[in-house]
Amino acid sequence: MALPSIQNLVQDIKYVIARFPLEIAFAVIGTIAATQNALLGYPDTKVSSWCLRVIFTANLGLLFSLSASLYLESRNIKGPRLYLIKIIVALLASCLIFFLNPVLYSGDYIRFFLLSLAGHLLVSFAAYIHVESIQGFWQFNKTIFIRFLTGMLNSGVLYLGLAAALGATKFLFNIDISSKTYTILFIFIAGIFNTTFFLAGIPKDLDSLNNDFSYPKGLKIFTQYVLIPLASIYVVILLAYEAKILIEWNLPKGLVSNLILGYAVFGILAILMIFPIREQDENTWIKTYARSFYFLMLPLIVLLFLAVGARVFRYGITENRYFLIMLAVWLLIITIYSLTSRKQNIKLIPISLCIFTLLSIYGPQSALSVSKYSQTKILTEIFKRNNALQDNKLVKPKKISDKDGNQAARTLRYIVDNYEYSSLKKYVNIDLDHIADSLENTKAIAKSNSYNVRYELRNLKVKWLQDYLGLKEFSTSDYDDYERVEKPVALQSYHLQQNEPNLMDIKGYDYIVETRNHDHTEINHAGLKIYITDFNKESGQISLQLNNDSTLFDVKALVNNLLAKPEQLNQYKENKNHINATYQYQLPAEMLSITQETKNFRITLKLGTIHFDRNKSKTIKDFYFYDSAFLIKVK
Repeated sequence: MALPSIQNLVQDIKYVIARFPLEIAFAVIGTIAATQNALLGYPDTKVSSWCLRVIFTANLGLLFSLSASLYLESRNIKGPRLYLIKIIVALLASCLIFFLNPVLYSGDYIRFFLLSLAGHLLVSFAAYIHVESIQGFWQFNKTIFIRFLTGMLNSGVLYLGLAAALGATKFLFNIDISSKTYTILFIFIAGIFNTTFFLAGIPKDLDSLNNDFSYPKGLKIFTQYVLIPLASIYVVILLAYEAKILIEWNLPKGLVSNLILGYAVFGILAILMIFPIREQDENTWIKTYARSFYFLMLPLIVLLFLAVGARVFRYGITENRYFLIMLAVWLLIITIYSLTSRKQNIKLIPISLCIFTLLSIYGPQSALSVSKYSQTKILTEIFKRNNALQDNKLVKPKKISDKDGNQAARTLRYIVDNYEYSSLKKYVNIDLDHIADSLENTKAIAKSNSYNVRYELRNLKVKWLQDYLGLKEFSTSDYDDYERVEKPVALQSYHLQQNEPNLMDIKGYDYIVETRNHDHTEINHAGLKIYITDFNKESGQISLQLNNDSTLFDVKALVNNLLAKPEQLNQYKENKNHINATYQYQLPAEMLSITQETKNFRITLKLGTIHFDRNKSKTIKDFYFYDSAFLIKVK
């Protein structure tokens, strides 16, 4: 039994390579790049950056080459012309490596995801662009979907089995097997085995699919008793919420968008899965369900537009809101078509979604372009409202409210995080390219490791622009967070750190307990029982219990004492901040220490780093600290 299985496997591999040579080449290239990236371990090195770009390009190259192959096969194109077109498509897809650089431009992650989505959608209908059979189209997608799920199952079982074998070998023979070996094993199974298995199961004889009217009974059961009930639950919740909005006359919450999209996904998926059996006498309910689904979508689409529009009106368009708007428009088109057309061509669903996806990637109508324009417009409007826009240039406002200041600071961070300095060049009277180069060459960036240099540099850019535009005192916390704050408060961020973080004097003590975040810590050693409770952010206190002795360390009181002596504190102030903090200090260890005496012990808490925010009323917010240690002396 083993020999035929091996023979079949070899034949399948030969068949796949002969039918999809370029697709297999892209899979191999992507697998090699992913393996190299796993071996490197540092995601921000130059080599790793190129590995990531190769992985992205290989993924897209495989999808677009596969789409081209399916289209050419459906047109019965053979010989040199077939290979010429496939090579041209592969070369064009390979050129994407020069346009996608996610390490430098975070927006390229979104572009890759959209291109990949468009590629998957293209695969679903490429073979049926010039083929009219809806039945064949449905059977083709059913087949490749089942093949995909089967491949995932087989790949998962194969990985778990081989990983267990490696673990057993390591245990029995004491062989040193690195954790990276398991990662590389997963990459090869996902990249080579799973891809080859999937490609081997793609149907080639479209005529047989056009005449195939078989239907899996399990699919009908899954749709009828799982998908449709789920969609029904969603619609009941959403319609009740819409009635609540009409009664109370309040704007909808942002979360409602996710519920509407969930209902749309479950509903459309259910309609697609049972589409071939809609004409059977015993399934007349399917047409009724489909029509009622699209009727119920109409008020929900209105609700979706209201939910997105409420946030666009207040905070402008971001990439996420852009995609919600596009999905709302797409759902409206599909709903109107489904309610008015007698033909009911389900190919329209993936084709139209693919077109919408491609439109959102590049060009002035794309998600990144529209979002960048919207956010820069909001920023300039804030400055204009505060008489700080002169000749279309941003200048320091003489006076700005807390609300406008916080919104401007957070919008500024959003722009820099997503679009770098380039989007603001025409709005300032200074060479931002020169500023960016100067910041990139600072000591703080030079000392940063490759993993966080990108984030450190962005923080530096934001801080520099904040200072230049007179927004230094305002908060730049996460953009999405500030949308949920009705009355934003201007905050000043403080960062206190030991000037010798890697050196600690433990002379005169018997024990040292190092802790990073002061989570619940319990230690039993040589008759000494130590229990440290979770840090209380409100009170700023840590509770420590040693055997039967207990004591409290009031870190917030220590901070308030330091702030009460600004002359002494300013001696240790850093002029060049390299983290996201308004004020940064490098303090001697004794200034960040608290000592407490109990009946049987003397305990000193040496704090490594303290970070907190303080508003204009001097109230401390978001208080936390880490990299600290308890020194214990038994009396």
